Amino acid sequence: MDPDRAFNTAALVVAGGSGQRLGGETPKQYLPLAGIPVLRHSLMAFCHHPRIEGVGVVIREADRERYARAAEGLDLLPVVVGGDSRQQSVLNGLESLADIGLRNVLIHDGARPFVNGPVIDRVLDALEAHDGAIAAVAVVDSLKRVADGVIVEDPSRQGLWQAQTPQGFRFDGILAAHRAAEPGHTDDASVARAAGLAVAAVAGAAENQKITTAEDLARADRALSARMFDVRVGQGFDVHRFEDGERVRLCGVDIPHDAALAGHSDADVALHAVTDAILGAIGDGDIGRHFPPGEARWRDADSAHFVAFAVERVAAIGGRLAHIDLTIICEAPRIAPHHQAMADRLAAITGLDGDRVSVKATTTERLGFTGRNEGIAAQATATVRLPI
Repeated sequence: MDPDRAFNTAALVVAGGSGQRLGGETPKQYLPLAGIPVLRHSLMAFCHHPRIEGVGVVIREADRERYARAAEGLDLLPVVVGGDSRQQSVLNGLESLADIGLRNVLIHDGARPFVNGPVIDRVLDALEAHDGAIAAVAVVDSLKRVADGVIVEDPSRQGLWQAQTPQGFRFDGILAAHRAAEPGHTDDASVARAAGLAVAAVAGAAENQKITTAEDLARADRALSARMFDVRVGQGFDVHRFEDGERVRLCGVDIPHDAALAGHSDADVALHAVTDAILGAIGDGDIGRHFPPGEARWRDADSAHFVAFAVERVAAIGGRLAHIDLTIICEAPRIAPHHQAMADRLAAITGLDGDRVSVKATTTERLGFTGRNEGIAAQATATVRLPI
C-alpha cells in the first residue's frame, strides 16, 4: 500500500496492548483464533472492505516479529509504534496519517476480531452528518452499583449503550482533539466529545466483542467453529520449467541450485499450486484470473501475495482456511534439507498453525519432464470451512 497516495477513508487498528489480563507472554492480539491470529481477523475485515482505502496499525516495539507474522501478505500502511497508553498510541497512529489527505478515519481495537462489513458501513454512513460515530449496543441487562461486595444502587439502564469499535471521525477533527486532549480518556469518542465534537452512536453487533480474558478467547473460538460446517476441499497443480539461474524459490524459501524456475512472477511453483487450491475450494477461479501473467505489475512479484489474497477471499465470505497439504515433484534440488523452513513459511503466509500445514516431496522415478530434470511440479489441496 502506497503511503504517499491520497485516501478518502482509512482505518487505524490499535494493537499496542500487552494483553496482561489474558495471562502468558503472548499479547492477546497475537494468539490464534480458529488457527489465525486475533489481530489478522481484524485487519482482514478492513483490508477487504470496499470503502476502506488504507489500513494502518499501531503496535508495541517488542511485538514487531509477532506483527510481521500476523500481517503476512496483507496490503497495509507502514506500521507505527505506540505509546505508554492507548490514547498516546492512537495519537501516534493519527500523526502517521496526517499527510495523506484523509477525510475520514476509523479507529478499531485489534482485539475485536469479529467486526463486520455492515457495522463498518453504518459508522461510515453516520459520518456524512456527524463529526464522529461509534458502533455501540444498547445495554439490556439490569445494572447494579456494588461497594464492598454489596449492591448499593440500581441505576437505570435507559439510554445507556455499550461502546464498541470501530469509532469513526472526520480526520482533521479527531487529530486536533487528540493533540489537545488531557490524559485519561477511555476511548476516542470521549476525546472527541471533550473537544466539542458531536458523536453519534449506531448499531454495532453483539458478536463484536473485545477479547480480554482467556474465557473470551475460548468462547470466540467455539463460536467461530460452531458457525462453520460446510467443509470444502480444493486442489491446485502447477508446473514451471527450469532456466538459467542459481536458485529456485519454493514456498518463499530460496534454495541454491544450478538452475532457476521460469515465470512471470517469482515462479514459486509451490505457492502457485497452493493459491489455486484455496481459490478452488471456494469456486473463485484460479491464479491466472486474478493475477494475469501478461500484466507488468505482477512481474517478479512475491507469490506470498497471491496466497495471502486467496486466504483473504476465504475470509471475505466468512470462511477460514483449515489445512494445506502440498507435494513438490522434482528430481532436484533436494527438498528434505529445506522442508521445515518451507512449512514454517507457508504457515506464516496463510496464518495457519504449524500442524495444519503439510509439505512433502517426491520424484517420478526419472519418468516424464520432472524425471528428465526439466522443471518442477507441485500439487496442493486446501481444506476450507465455511458457514452454513
